[in-house]
Amino acid sequence: MDGTAMQDAATTPQDGTVELVDIARIMRAIPHRHPFLMIDRVVDLVPNRSAVGVKNVSINEGFFQGHFPNHPVMPGVLIIESMAQTAAVLVVETLGPDSAGKVVYFMSIEGAKFRRPVVPGDQLRIHVAKDRNRGNVWKFSAIARVDGVSVAEATYAAMIMDR
Repeated sequence: MDGTAMQDAATTPQDGTVELVDIARIMRAIPHRHPFLMIDRVVDLVPNRSAVGVKNVSINEGFFQGHFPNHPVMPGVLIIESMAQTAAVLVVETLGPDSAGKVVYFMSIEGAKFRRPVVPGDQLRIHVAKDRNRGNVWKFSAIARVDGVSVAEATYAAMIMDR
């Protein structure tokens, strides 16, 4: 068994829940890279059902230079992007290694609400649930929280495609 298989086996309990997807595994699963990789790890994942992604928000993020000087706030569209990336990891973990590196394209975003600003030092926890899928089209609901308090939510559909 190679190191990757050992790591994967070590993080997958008997019930199929994946306890931790680290940054290396995320980067094998989805094509996003710095500065547009918006999740640092996935701390809870139930294939075909749900995932919880984590984004550690740092003042070193490039977008804070212009959003907004002297009042840094994480752009809402990037919170939505972190939801999509968490969902993409859920899809890859559900479909298996053959789906790694596929691209997730937004088809729709509905009911997006932003409850409070996300600022440097916050840890964004992105709770994503699969509502349904048909073929390569998947629909998700997500809530982003900081310290257990909802900061954003949305329902969105995405199409999973080869690059």
